[in-house]
Amino acid sequence: MTASGRIVFSRMEEVIFGRPAAEALAELVERLGAARVFLMVSGTLNRETDEIEKLRRALGNKCVGTFDRMPAHSPRSAVIAAAEQAREARADLIVTLGGGSITDAAKAVQLCLSNDVRTVDDMDRIRGAVDVKPPTVRQISIPTTLSAGEFSAIAGVTNEATKVKEMFRHPLTIPQAVVLDPEVTRHTPMWLLLSTGIRAVDHCVEGVCSNESNEFSNASSLHGLSLLARGLARVKADPTDMAARLDCQTGSWLSMAGLAAGVPMGASHGIGYVLGAVFDVPHGHTSCIMLPWVMRWNKPANADRQALIASAMGHPGEDAGDVLDRFIRGLDMPRTLSDVKIGREHFDRIAQQAMGTPWVPRNPRPIPTPAEVKEILELAA
Repeated sequence: MTASGRIVFSRMEEVIFGRPAAEALAELVERLGAARVFLMVSGTLNRETDEIEKLRRALGNKCVGTFDRMPAHSPRSAVIAAAEQAREARADLIVTLGGGSITDAAKAVQLCLSNDVRTVDDMDRIRGAVDVKPPTVRQISIPTTLSAGEFSAIAGVTNEATKVKEMFRHPLTIPQAVVLDPEVTRHTPMWLLLSTGIRAVDHCVEGVCSNESNEFSNASSLHGLSLLARGLARVKADPTDMAARLDCQTGSWLSMAGLAAGVPMGASHGIGYVLGAVFDVPHGHTSCIMLPWVMRWNKPANADRQALIASAMGHPGEDAGDVLDRFIRGLDMPRTLSDVKIGREHFDRIAQQAMGTPWVPRNPRPIPTPAEVKEILELAA
């Protein structure tokens, strides 16, 4: 039977790679005609490096404010604070420089601005709603990590009251442009850069292994995985290797082609959402811990897909779960739940909450109840 399907392309307009971020940003702002640019950036980079000042100098009097207080996992209260500051500054463009939490928060800020959301409780109006007003203030992202959220129209925001990571989305919340400059990643702690690289590996792997993948998404994911497998090891061996860092950034970009086109992720992402929101485990570490165990649990359902993963990582004919396990250990990343102080007493809650994520119900090996999630957690204990 002839295959059929549908590829949904994003509303991103361009990606600039391998050029100094400030230089590329100045050209983008000029081209877009923006006059009031609001920065959402890493507090550490703002305090301890000159990277943010470089952006301010490049923007000149077009820079109308800076927000640098976004915690990990993008809590609602901080999103509201950033939105209020952007509103007061009458921003017509948001520029982010930092990791995934800042990128996601800015996407949510876009929706807060266009829908007059001013309080934490007001955010309920735009979560999952079909009649959300589209953003009128768009975003440019300059990522310093590799988790690749800048290539998605989905914003993950943590509800502090429930400790649940919620998704906010609109096709136009995806950044209008992304600048990939390997030099700005020099300040990123090595554990954070490498672990978010594994997050991108997770996108590639779960995309290829999905029952809903397609030839377009597989091509991007497999080449992205190959770039990441080579690049991450090279960056660890030589942190000054900018070509390797750019390979990782490119692999990270390619890792999102499937997800952006509508291919669902699986249990590694679903369980990871809960580990991040409830236990504050960094995104990258959730993938380092869960992905090989999910692969082993899924193997009865997709051994043929898993063979593609092992080949892309340079180990044809080997078990993909084992290949991933060795690779992640080689980067000195955590590999078990006990490594991040999560014990069996939490497994019931994790399993129940994971069932409510978008990804666990679409895992390639069916997960009809929390009991199957607990089987995976036991492997990862």
